[in-house]
Amino acid sequence: MVKKFGLGKGLDKLIPEDEESINLLSINKIKANKKQPRKYFDEEKIAMLAESIKEHGMIQPIIVQKDNDDYIIIAGERRWRAAKRANLKEVPVIVMDIAESAVLEISLIENIQRQDLNPIEEANAYKRLINDFELTQEELARKIGKSRTSISNTMRLINLDDRVQDFLIEEILSEGHGRAILGLEGKDDQYLTAQKVVDENLSVRETEQLVANYYRVKAVPRKVKLDPYYKDIEKRLAKSIGTKVLLKPKAKNKGRIEIEYYSMDDLNRILDYLKLEEQE
Repeated sequence: MVKKFGLGKGLDKLIPEDEESINLLSINKIKANKKQPRKYFDEEKIAMLAESIKEHGMIQPIIVQKDNDDYIIIAGERRWRAAKRANLKEVPVIVMDIAESAVLEISLIENIQRQDLNPIEEANAYKRLINDFELTQEELARKIGKSRTSISNTMRLINLDDRVQDFLIEEILSEGHGRAILGLEGKDDQYLTAQKVVDENLSVRETEQLVANYYRVKAVPRKVKLDPYYKDIEKRLAKSIGTKVLLKPKAKNKGRIEIEYYSMDDLNRILDYLKLEEQE
């Protein structure tokens, strides 16, 4: 009888039932997958998992693919690292033979379902799936069970200054902090703001206010003083949409609303917010 393990809804769809036979494999024959989306591993969490494995054994197998005399990990690198730390000689595996696109898809889905990717790794994984396999954000959303808006918002994080991205990778800042800081165009401005957020332990809401205040200080004075009523609307729109908004009233109660965006991803996020669908 073939032993069955709980692999998660996404993996169950990708792995045929007749592939789910469990084998024991020497841990020294297993290699990390250089193309897997996860790059950063919390060593403290790995150590905790290693202690659990020592006490209870490995509850879930590692999914691998044969590569000459070795086996490359498709899903389960964190468990493999922990098993090595626990000094296991053999580990349970499922050996699969699948296309490269499915390898990446399985790695991404497994990590997303277990919330194992930091926001930057997740953003880069989305970008790679979209670019390498010519998927739209809508198609990707259907594959991984997330909304297009969520994917778009996460992908925008790639536009952050590299130093700010490192803060997210190391979990010094949250994804919410990152999205707030994206409201700043200059990379140095993003980094200096992020550093202030870290130093003062600011919340996401406080970070949003900090970014809004930055633009108020930087704003070029208007030739005509804006009525407080319009200033309040402008402020509420900017906070709701998450970007700079200007109201420019004209005569006879007419006027213009300007909404700024800083990249195509940012524009798509605003279009999603406004519920404007792409034309087929």
